[in-house]
Amino acid sequence: MSAPSKVVIAGGSGTLGRALAAPLVDQGIEVVILTRTPREGTRRAAAREVAWDGRTVGAWAEELEGEQVALVNLAGRLVDARPSPENIADLTASRVHATAALVAASQQLPAPLAHWVQASTTAIWSDAGEERLDETSPLPVGLPQMTGVAERWERALDGAAAAHQVVLRTGIVLQTGTPAMDRLLLLARTGLGGRVGTGRQWVSWLHVEDWVRIVLCAMDLEEPSLPSGLVIAAAPHPVRNAEMMRILRRAVGRRVGLPTPAPVLRLGAVLLRTDPALGLTGRHATSRVLRDAGFTFRHPTFDQAVRDLLPR
Repeated sequence: MSAPSKVVIAGGSGTLGRALAAPLVDQGIEVVILTRTPREGTRRAAAREVAWDGRTVGAWAEELEGEQVALVNLAGRLVDARPSPENIADLTASRVHATAALVAASQQLPAPLAHWVQASTTAIWSDAGEERLDETSPLPVGLPQMTGVAERWERALDGAAAAHQVVLRTGIVLQTGTPAMDRLLLLARTGLGGRVGTGRQWVSWLHVEDWVRIVLCAMDLEEPSLPSGLVIAAAPHPVRNAEMMRILRRAVGRRVGLPTPAPVLRLGAVLLRTDPALGLTGRHATSRVLRDAGFTFRHPTFDQAVRDLLPR
């Protein structure tokens, strides 16, 4: 493997895409963001923005041509939505159609892409209870609701023309200014940051800095290099929901927080137009591949990660 001189980030206008673009630009790498709404005359982190529709092969495909080009596919609608048939279909289409368009474009290239990093999610395992998951763990039979979205998302990668492919099943990325983090901190600050449901559900998470470093490793831009295949992007120490909320309360100066029983959460999810499964299900997922490769997390524990993001 060799490091790319150009990185194309599909769906890169969100918080993760911007977090990734900055260190790439700092390394002198050309960065192109494929977005449905490019901003004329402006640049995000000095990255060039190119329009695409996320469904069909167009002029944007020319950005994939050349030697040592890498692609990072982050395209897809946010999962914070009610699990209605219409929303599930939309969540699926936003990921599958975008990936299929990228695969079709790669097949037309004179030479394969150097690297392809494909986003996915640990939620593909649904509610795994006390099972300890790694890259060798099988998927549940009969994937329920939004978990099935991820399975089709990964299958859409079949046929991609890339010399090196990494699929990242990512846990909850801790990053300030994101909807997930803002909602958790709001609950903690308003005295509602107690356990959710039983509080025993596992949360697999990752500091945004470590997520960026894993992606860089997947493109041979940082040590250690990662092999092709599936990689779980999650910190080595998952936490239970009750512990996660306790740490967040402490970070915002709240000693106690009212618990949210499952029936109350389900009702609140209707009002907030979100999926109660996001809070009631969990999984303990850690990476055997990262461990074997020798990857060292800069933020291995939830407490340390929160203190880094929310210094008092």
